[in-house]
Amino acid sequence: MGKISPVSAKYIVHANISIEGVVDRPDVIGAIFGQTEGLLGSELELRELQRSGRIGRIEVDTETKTGKTKGSIVIPSSLDKAETAIVGAALEIIQRIGPCNAKIEVEKIEDVRISKRTFVIDRAKELLRKMMDTVMPDSQELADEVAYSVRVMEIQEYGKSRLPAGPAVEESDEVIVVEGRADVLNLLKHGFKNVIAINGTSVPEDLVELGNRKVLTAFVDGDRGGTLIVQELMGVTEIDFVARAPDGKEVEEITKKEIHKALRSRVSAEQIKMEGMPRDEPRSSERQSAPQEQRKPMQKPQQQMPSMPQQQPQDREQPRQRPVPSLSSSEKQTFNEMLEDLIGTRGAYILDEKLNILGKVPITELQTTLKSLNTGVYAVIFDGIIDKDLLSVAEKSNVNFIVGMDNKVKNKASRVVQLTVEDF
Repeated sequence: MGKISPVSAKYIVHANISIEGVVDRPDVIGAIFGQTEGLLGSELELRELQRSGRIGRIEVDTETKTGKTKGSIVIPSSLDKAETAIVGAALEIIQRIGPCNAKIEVEKIEDVRISKRTFVIDRAKELLRKMMDTVMPDSQELADEVAYSVRVMEIQEYGKSRLPAGPAVEESDEVIVVEGRADVLNLLKHGFKNVIAINGTSVPEDLVELGNRKVLTAFVDGDRGGTLIVQELMGVTEIDFVARAPDGKEVEEITKKEIHKALRSRVSAEQIKMEGMPRDEPRSSERQSAPQEQRKPMQKPQQQMPSMPQQQPQDREQPRQRPVPSLSSSEKQTFNEMLEDLIGTRGAYILDEKLNILGKVPITELQTTLKSLNTGVYAVIFDGIIDKDLLSVAEKSNVNFIVGMDNKVKNKASRVVQLTVEDF
């Protein structure tokens, strides 16, 4: 009687057997062949299948305890999965083995190829890992690895706060202050070694002490978070200049050209205090300021700063002189439908006077978009909360209506009509 090699088997039938009595292994095998004979037809006769090698050796393992026999049956098969399932189901018709009642239940049909495929994948991963460790990499990989290693080696820890810093912080008269370790790495990569990171939300004492001895340039991201860091630095230590990454970009991801351009365009901290820039003002306002206005802070900075609170109320009152627009019923219905459409999207619709959608942008880019459009925006509908900064940008862009999910502005007196879900 031929038998199938376990190597060529595609499926293995696993079955459990429970017998009400004591029987031997040959009794079980005899019952399997005898009671299934003629049941499945000549093509699926177990004896013929085993003789042709399509069914392997039937393995039976039994154990007798307290007058009862339990065990397992294993049948390897090279049949297709449908025929193998039929053979497995045929085992369950056996109800008696010798003089004893018996019950056979097929536990599972194992696909041998799956386990082989798993082995192949695991072994391939291991071989690839060894190959990457031993095979010579190409020139680009070598260059990248060396450059990264050099950058990491150059990073030092400064002061008691162990701030990430470049190797030339103590040697240089000017120091660039960035937000985190990744920013330091990017600047080191492009040749700037006089860099130090705040490494957190609070300004450490080491940086305060450094500001008393050296010229500090705050180099921050081009977003709202960068503006807040500038405000915090100015309130704690002596910041001489401020540079910003391009709008919407972070210092850690900008290119060498963008770094040089941002540092060349840096402005003095005194000018920022005078112009009130820590509100994400467009940089064009810096370039549009008259030369006489730039000279005044340099001549009498102490006298000029107290005069700002007197000018700001006048600037804020000018937009309120314009008539407050009224909301028609059709506009109210349109706004409500668009607001419901935006729920959960964190997006914003920008509309013109005919209520046509000029565009849809993420709310993170809403303020930047309004600044770039400047005029021609009739209404803004967005899935977010109305705050003071957004309202200020909307006023400068001559927006008539701003519709959001909620409103955090305490003083709602503005020419811009502010609406929320509760108003609909």
